[in-house]
Amino acid sequence: MTTESAQPSWRLWVALGLSLYGLSSLLSFYNVWPTPWVTTRHHLSIEVLALVLAMAVLSALGRPPAKRTLTLLAALLLVLTLGRYAEVTAPALYGRRINLYWDAPHIPGVAAMLIQAASGWQLLLAGAGLLGGLVALFLAIRWMLASTAHALTHTLPRRLIMGASLILVLLFVAGRIDRDLGPRKWFSLPVTQTYVEQVRFIGEAMSADAQPDLSAPPLPESSFDRIAGADVLLVFMESYGVTTLDRPEYAEALEASRRRLAETVARTGRQVVSARVTSPTFGSGSWLAHMSLLSGIEVQDSGRYKLLITRDRETLVHRFADAGYRVLGLMPGIRMAWPEGAFYGYDAIYDAKGLDYRGPEFGWWRIPDQYALAVLDREELSRRERDPVFVVFPTITSHAPFRPVAPYQPDWQTMLGPEPFGPDGAALALRGKPEWLKLGVSYVEAVGYALRVISGFLERRAQDDLVLIILGDHQPASSVSGPEASQDVPVHVVASRPGLMQALEAEGFTPGLAPEPPSIAPMHALTPRLLRAFGEPPAPSAHSPVVSAAPGSPAPQANVAVRQAAD
Repeated sequence: MTTESAQPSWRLWVALGLSLYGLSSLLSFYNVWPTPWVTTRHHLSIEVLALVLAMAVLSALGRPPAKRTLTLLAALLLVLTLGRYAEVTAPALYGRRINLYWDAPHIPGVAAMLIQAASGWQLLLAGAGLLGGLVALFLAIRWMLASTAHALTHTLPRRLIMGASLILVLLFVAGRIDRDLGPRKWFSLPVTQTYVEQVRFIGEAMSADAQPDLSAPPLPESSFDRIAGADVLLVFMESYGVTTLDRPEYAEALEASRRRLAETVARTGRQVVSARVTSPTFGSGSWLAHMSLLSGIEVQDSGRYKLLITRDRETLVHRFADAGYRVLGLMPGIRMAWPEGAFYGYDAIYDAKGLDYRGPEFGWWRIPDQYALAVLDREELSRRERDPVFVVFPTITSHAPFRPVAPYQPDWQTMLGPEPFGPDGAALALRGKPEWLKLGVSYVEAVGYALRVISGFLERRAQDDLVLIILGDHQPASSVSGPEASQDVPVHVVASRPGLMQALEAEGFTPGLAPEPPSIAPMHALTPRLLRAFGEPPAPSAHSPVVSAAPGSPAPQANVAVRQAAD
């Protein structure tokens, strides 16, 4: 039964107003970049309008919602609120929208990384705060629904709400039909649309017709005559994006690191050229960038990645192997079995176990980049009689959350011992904790360390005939790189080969360490440019063709391991 009352109390009107505004705000808030906080722009939620209209109609028919129904509706609205939070926060902090099908499998790895980065009391406080916040939010939604339902048992509020809700719903529908209609801007995008799109993503990914087209011409041949005999080190620098050049505060903070690197390049008789390329991913997914560059095929999601590793395709690694190089993976971030390694065709892979690091652990990733290079120096580069090596080295120190960062050790031999920083050298660095709301500070520190390590390595191998390629794998997350940041990353090539430098400049590179926009190519299209710069294609021969390692066959490997889902 409805209650007939000509003059509902002022308390009822206040509770009704707060409830309607609160419910609508829960499904129409926006992110405050670059934080996890939200703010309202006083937009209307079509889901709340439709719900309130339905409640008003049922109340007019003498069938107001029961307490159990209100509880179920509160749970539903809580789920929609969480969906709204993910929809507006992920692009602001992460750089792209969430795709549950591809992203959900990585949640355990991300959680493990965050647990390692945080202290026990922080985890306890965060867990208690999250649980308490969800319970409080549910109770608040339940109260707002109950207050609305109570007001709808009165004739005047019910008629006003029914009429206003109906008009607003019709205006929303009209705005969807005519995008130029003024009232369209009153409404936020429906939250239910987010869930519908996630279902569509899952359906498309699981569909038999969803197999991506991976057809592409093979990588071009190269004579390698411009780098013949030189060691080649390809460094995928973690989270190294053009934000380090384009954001003034980052560029200024890294100026000394870049200047030191430039001076080291000149002092060791080398030159450097640089360019910008466009990564296939943003904020994470380093393995997609690795695959794109090494295969010469653009790989933008895990589906394409998983399909490509089943294909028989020669990679950049195979091209170097065909040219007589010993091809190596230097991969401190690999901690478990990594069957995908056979696809690339490495002769050996130095993973976390094979590197055998016994020093202090620096966060989830444990192993400082400098230590990995020191092992490479000892095990491979210091051999007197050997073939030239091609090394693929994905760094890990500059991975989010960017702290703690190991101190740089000038004595590279000491780096290989059980106390690489002395008894007290690491204590201060290990006290450095991520500043979750100011990750840019930690980011600059981590990138500065990475550049310092590269400078030190060039100094250590000053007499070597070395071609060093430094390539960012992707931009850092949007909370660091900024809103509307591009997917561009820097690429630098350091060498003492004038012919190579000239060939790279013909491909769009420019001298120095600060390349100007625009990007010269997508990352996968950089591979043919590099091969052309390395040397002209060999002349066709009537003799038997060069036979490369079969991409699907296992290579002799040292502790091959699975890439971490956290990246």
